[in-house]
Amino acid sequence: MADQIQEGGIHFPFPYTPYSIQKDFMTELYHVLEAGKIGIFESPTGTGKSLSLICGALSWLRDFEQKKQQEEARLLDLGIAPPNHLEESPNHTSTSQRASDALRPSGEPDWIAQFVQKKEERDMIDRLRDEQVKRKKREERLQQIRHNAHLRYAAKRMRQEEEEMERLLHLSKEMLAAASSGQSEEELGREEELILAEYESDEEKKTTSGVHEEDNEDLEEEHITKIYYCSRTHSQLTQFVHEVQKSPFGKETRLISLGSRQNLCVNEEVKRLGSVHLINDRCLEMQKNKHEKKNKEEEKAKKRKLENRMSCPFYNYEQMQFLRDEVLMEVKDIEQLVVLGKEARACPYYGSRFAIPSAQLVVLPYQMLLHAATRQAAGIKLQGQVVIIDEAHNLIDTITSIHSAEVSGLQLCQAHSQLSQYMERYRKLLKAKNLMYIKQILYLLEKFVTVLGGNVKQNPNTQNLFQTGTELKTINDFLFQSQIDNINLFKVQRYFEKSMVSRKLFGFTKEYGGVSILSPSKEQSRLAGFQHFLESLQPGTGAAPSSPSREDESRPPEFGSPLMQIESFLAALTTANQDGRVIVRRHGSLSQSSLRFLLLNPSVHFAQVVKECRAVIIAGGTMQPVADFREQLLECAGVGTERVVEFSCGHVIPPDNILPIVLCSGPSNQPLEFIYQKRDLPQLMDEIGRILCNLCNVVPGGVVCFFPSYDYLHKVQAHWAQSGLLTRLTVKKKIFQEPSRANQVEQVLTEYSKCIKRCSQVRGVMTGALLLSVVGGKMSEGINFSDDLGRCVVMVGMPYPNIKSLELQEKMAYLDQTRPNSPGKSLIENLCMKAVNQSIGRAIRHRQDFASILLLDQRYSRPYILAKLPGWIRDQVSIKATFGPAFAALRKFHREKSDPS
Repeated sequence: MADQIQEGGIHFPFPYTPYSIQKDFMTELYHVLEAGKIGIFESPTGTGKSLSLICGALSWLRDFEQKKQQEEARLLDLGIAPPNHLEESPNHTSTSQRASDALRPSGEPDWIAQFVQKKEERDMIDRLRDEQVKRKKREERLQQIRHNAHLRYAAKRMRQEEEEMERLLHLSKEMLAAASSGQSEEELGREEELILAEYESDEEKKTTSGVHEEDNEDLEEEHITKIYYCSRTHSQLTQFVHEVQKSPFGKETRLISLGSRQNLCVNEEVKRLGSVHLINDRCLEMQKNKHEKKNKEEEKAKKRKLENRMSCPFYNYEQMQFLRDEVLMEVKDIEQLVVLGKEARACPYYGSRFAIPSAQLVVLPYQMLLHAATRQAAGIKLQGQVVIIDEAHNLIDTITSIHSAEVSGLQLCQAHSQLSQYMERYRKLLKAKNLMYIKQILYLLEKFVTVLGGNVKQNPNTQNLFQTGTELKTINDFLFQSQIDNINLFKVQRYFEKSMVSRKLFGFTKEYGGVSILSPSKEQSRLAGFQHFLESLQPGTGAAPSSPSREDESRPPEFGSPLMQIESFLAALTTANQDGRVIVRRHGSLSQSSLRFLLLNPSVHFAQVVKECRAVIIAGGTMQPVADFREQLLECAGVGTERVVEFSCGHVIPPDNILPIVLCSGPSNQPLEFIYQKRDLPQLMDEIGRILCNLCNVVPGGVVCFFPSYDYLHKVQAHWAQSGLLTRLTVKKKIFQEPSRANQVEQVLTEYSKCIKRCSQVRGVMTGALLLSVVGGKMSEGINFSDDLGRCVVMVGMPYPNIKSLELQEKMAYLDQTRPNSPGKSLIENLCMKAVNQSIGRAIRHRQDFASILLLDQRYSRPYILAKLPGWIRDQVSIKATFGPAFAALRKFHREKSDPS
């Protein structure tokens, strides 16, 4: 039974009695959304942040929709138009009146002004009526679906029977085609697919990939006011959807989960390709053929074999409309969406996009929201909407990573070779503008290789470079050095987008392997693939595709065309000169060298989000230090300080359930200062071992120890093995180490957990386990060390980033130049403390949890460093100059918490 919470006159449905900090969180969130501001919200893990976001944001949306409908009904009754439409953001007030006043000539008669005003009012009233009709139709359609299950499932069965009949018909035709000797028509069809269409004009409007507009008018359905929620990983998004399902809004909210083709594709033949590039290209190719089949009825008989083979059976408009209605009727996560897509034989990738206009809550990954081209392709419209970015502690790094690009000498040479062969093969069939742009691209590739010191006509693996090292250049300097400053890269970028030359080239290399004729081995491979398809239809062989043959395992993974990566690099070069740099790396051979674009100003890509949206919420469990978000993202994007609201709440645990200690020296009075020049000293590594030996004697369960790098962890561990400290540590705790491979993390965590549980039951000499981890590694983020899994977290030194890094130095110089109040030095400290806060936040995960935190470095005692810790930790920190008092406090804390009686 949901509790009905009244806070500050606002009604918040909640599944249980909320914590006081949850009430404060929801109230502040509601006010930020209502005022159309930018909020930076920090709520520690274990305080119910996700549920507070759900109930606070959806309560605002509920009230907003009700007020809007009431106001529209009132205005329609009165027959007048609103002065400012409710859907518009408070910070984006209607400028139509001001604009019309400014454009109106002086001395214009009053009757003309009144006529224009009345026409605008009539137009607005008509629009309000249209919106009411659309909303009523949408609600009636969803109600009909909810209450007419019999017809719904009957329609689904009919569709499945039709698809099965069509599939069997197609299969019989494929088998007949395979048995016939003549393949010339099919080969001709494939050739036509690879040739570039005529490129008419640089200013031609960019054609959208996806469903044609004539398929149905609903594709242009107006977007209602909604909330876009995004997070970092697929599992975090799934967890959020499950929270929505359990919340009081789970039955009434129209939610849609968006994902990549790799996650949502239900066509096994396409999914089997594995690589995201291959899946994307294959999907677009099959989708294109579906439309061509409609538009070329007169050629149907000639190309039937090819089209039947290439079109996707799940890409069916009626089926996807059915899927859209199903997912809007009931909240589903991505896995449930995929299952429904398979049952309905409808594409979840495109079906989910059809649901965006009518959805109230859209759940999607970071990258889909933060990349403008991806937003456009997905049909995401941010104007007047609300965006919530959760787990946003690494938001700046994510934006920088998404919009940076790197190409190797090997990729440049491969792309040049493939594109040259493509041009020679189809030279007589390509129009003049296509040839012109292909020659420009070839020229660009040749000049990039020249900048690296190589020759595009020679094997990149055997070209040893005379000049090695790393250079950093401004964009303009790089363009001048490459001798490409006379080429309009914006036009080249548009040509890439409109002609899809990268995909055509990829299809060409897949089909012919870069040679001019179809080799026998390629033909054999195709026949083998068809044979495998036939076998997969036989009973009992459904699991076969998931067990690749030994031959497939030895094959290198397939990636998209190298020209795709180069396309991203060329797009990055259109960035303003002051906002990016190009790093030229020359190492040994040409194939190992690279060109990398580094984005220095992430705000240029975030500015569009904050400009268009009604409100933006940047939330996380650990957002400290928040200065980076204010200065590098918001201020640089032109957001005034009056529009930014910061909210940070404490933890729900009692203050005495946490014991954070800054330790300045070890058991032998060795000062703890792990600066780069000192940390390899044997006495300092011994001191770490002594501290852990003492801790393992008094801390029950699990101890997690974070080191600043993998290299230092291995050095310390090797030293302990030689000195005998490793043997002493294993007496009380079994030692586990963070694995180097991501697919081994789950196994290590499982064994670590089993060991701790076994020790707590047996109660012998060994009391638990010690996990040696790395800051910024696989265990420092997203891992839950609750209860006995993390009774103590130890931080060895301060994990400052590599100051000698060319990228970091340039970012610091950029900040010194553009943000005098935020010098580069503060960037280093903020990066360090963000990493620390993420690591030490792994331990306390719920209200009854308890843990100690040990910061091993005297530099943590500096006030400006302490200020960057989360408030709920900072307020409880004690600084211990020597080890004795610290050890006594730790022993007392764990004795009392482990045995409260």
